[in-house]
Amino acid sequence: MFKNVLFPIELNSEARKAIELTANMVRIHQSKLTILSVVEENAEGAMANEEQVAKLLDKAKSFFSSQGIQAQAIEKTGVPAFTICDVADDMNADLIIMSCRGLGLIDEEAAMESATNRVINLANCPVLVVS
Repeated sequence: MFKNVLFPIELNSEARKAIELTANMVRIHQSKLTILSVVEENAEGAMANEEQVAKLLDKAKSFFSSQGIQAQAIEKTGVPAFTICDVADDMNADLIIMSCRGLGLIDEEAAMESATNRVINLANCPVLVVS
């Protein structure tokens, strides 16, 4: 059912649950897996963030490899939600699995939407959010 799965990896506490669920889904559906890391453009400390994301990406690839899953890794720079949706479109993803930080909107951020919410609203395929 899900031939192409996109897993945007994040630096948050829910990432462990999401990576385990992704491995299970990929095994069950015998899917092709793409791991995506997105470093935000113009983010303060972007260089340090790039290094952290690269390490996280290596750990994720190692985890999937230990589960007998080959994964393609892609690193991009951009606005996370838009980049995730663009990559999903480019690879004809059947499913996006991503973690959720579990944070609701707060008053001073009322005009800003979380990356997860944006992906849910913009993606052309189903989005499975793990919290």
